[in-house]
Amino acid sequence: MRLHCNYLRAVIAPVLGLSFLGASGFLLAGAQTAPTWPEASEGDYVAKDFHFKDGSSLPEVRLHYRVLGQPHRGADGHVDNAVLVLHGTGGSGTNFLNPRFAGVLFVPGGLLDASRYFIILPDDIGHGKSSKPSDGLHARFPKYDYEDMVSAEHLVVTKALGVDHLRLIIGTSMGCMHTWMWGENYPGEADALMPLACMPVAIAGRNRVARKMAIDAIRSDPEWMDGEYKAQPRGLKTAIDMLMLMGSSALQIQKLYPTREAADEYLEKTQAAYMKTLDANDFLYQFDSSRNYDPSKDLEKIRVPVMAINSADDFINPPELGIVPREIKRVSKGKFVVLPITDETRGHGTHSLPAIWSSYLAELLEESQPK
Repeated sequence: MRLHCNYLRAVIAPVLGLSFLGASGFLLAGAQTAPTWPEASEGDYVAKDFHFKDGSSLPEVRLHYRVLGQPHRGADGHVDNAVLVLHGTGGSGTNFLNPRFAGVLFVPGGLLDASRYFIILPDDIGHGKSSKPSDGLHARFPKYDYEDMVSAEHLVVTKALGVDHLRLIIGTSMGCMHTWMWGENYPGEADALMPLACMPVAIAGRNRVARKMAIDAIRSDPEWMDGEYKAQPRGLKTAIDMLMLMGSSALQIQKLYPTREAADEYLEKTQAAYMKTLDANDFLYQFDSSRNYDPSKDLEKIRVPVMAINSADDFINPPELGIVPREIKRVSKGKFVVLPITDETRGHGTHSLPAIWSSYLAELLEESQPK
């Protein structure tokens, strides 16, 4: 095990670091100078008679995905260049198709150059263009959890795309947690794992308290009407407040909004923007899906190189808990990186800024290079 330190600038991640307001200086250059990456192709895999862990089922579950690049098959006939990138709570695969992420990794010469790698960006159950409560079932939608979501990701990779081995799995926030689960549930199906901004233990403490507060704000609102509301319940606004705090960076929020008036204006505009885009039922399911996550019991099953990265200013995974340094010792090829606060910090949202942690990705790719 090794502990590293390094880092970048922060604004706020209103949806647990999934959608970012603002960008670091190098991203503010004119669009004409921005690096480009290939256009993503989109598709849907319809899983028939999908059974959920809670015993419920649906005759069909739509699993949406995006891909960049082309699969390459080695001499053994197996795809050897597939990279699975997993999004966070409330997000979708499209979150990665921006200058901050794709413009650093997927461009020509990038570490995950899409001319060399086959990039897979799924939308999880309950997210993006995949099946979710707001499609019509509302609170009658099966109560999916992370096991269901990871199982669905596996279907996209293996059934929809015909890939039986992954060169790398990268996951951010919720996707970070799913990355740990892939390592345990499908041992040997990936050469390397890079979990960004999470911990390999059950969600408890302040993290769970904040999530429960956001969930209760909606469920206790009479306007929620057991999921059959005609307009978004006002409790969703309180839930958004919790999201803003969880994904924020204290340093950058103070710098960007240094007066009472500026902070109040920011809060009001951000709340209004998210009230127009979020759905209360989808939000409840997304947050509640983490309820039984706990990969800690099987960490020894992970035998491939792991590069786990957290940030010192991450409200959700603060370093003072000391949990990851303890647990990573159980992973035979595990390394843990703590990125300290700097003027380039983005709090929890640093997980989606590879300009900060790309050197560690390069190290992981080199270490896990198939012989």
